[in-house]
Amino acid sequence: ELVSRHRTVMSIFDKEPRINKDVFVAPSASVIGDVEIGHGSSIWYGSVLRGDVNSIRIGSGSNIQDNSLVHVAKTNISGKVLPTIIGSNVTVGHSAVLHACTIEDEAFVGMGATLLDGVVVEKHSMVGAGSLVKQNTRIPSGEVWVGNPAKFLRKLTEEEITFIAQSAANYINLAHVHATENSKSFDEIELEKKLRKKFAHKDEEYDSMLGVVREIPPQLILPDNILP
Repeated sequence: ELVSRHRTVMSIFDKEPRINKDVFVAPSASVIGDVEIGHGSSIWYGSVLRGDVNSIRIGSGSNIQDNSLVHVAKTNISGKVLPTIIGSNVTVGHSAVLHACTIEDEAFVGMGATLLDGVVVEKHSMVGAGSLVKQNTRIPSGEVWVGNPAKFLRKLTEEEITFIAQSAANYINLAHVHATENSKSFDEIELEKKLRKKFAHKDEEYDSMLGVVREIPPQLILPDNILP
């Protein structure tokens, strides 16, 4: 019989992750070593946080989305020893790479972006999807940087600053749903399968011809605070 060797949370070099009790860590994620994660944050499917040769610190309400990589530096070309520090209410998009950098509160890193050693992303700033931010670059508050290498594009609008906060809030709510789903027993999952099959939607016109009114069972209704 094959047994998976994957461990979602793993100690190394006597360094043990410290994860707040309400943090959602997806089963396929890896949180390793000297990693601290504050309340309400979420680590999504396939992400790796490797705090082996230095530390990773994540504040509250931040989300590290699917397949992202967060690592640190013991030594680098400039001779600096650098942890990775991620503030509160930060959104890190899918497949981003964060290496020995600092992201301040309520900043936004787009999908597939790469941040190299010594980068600082200040509060209320945004790194565009697919961008490469070179070593020791500082992105000032309120600015959008994009490209390879990333350069200043423009100032953030008030709507975009509001969006960053809303994005973090949405992921806090969504993480609760995923945490609940992942905690279900086999029997609960099988029951929901049967309910979904029984209450599967038919064509509305077809239903009206038959005089059928279909109600969605409460087990299948998302909470009101989850946006479509």
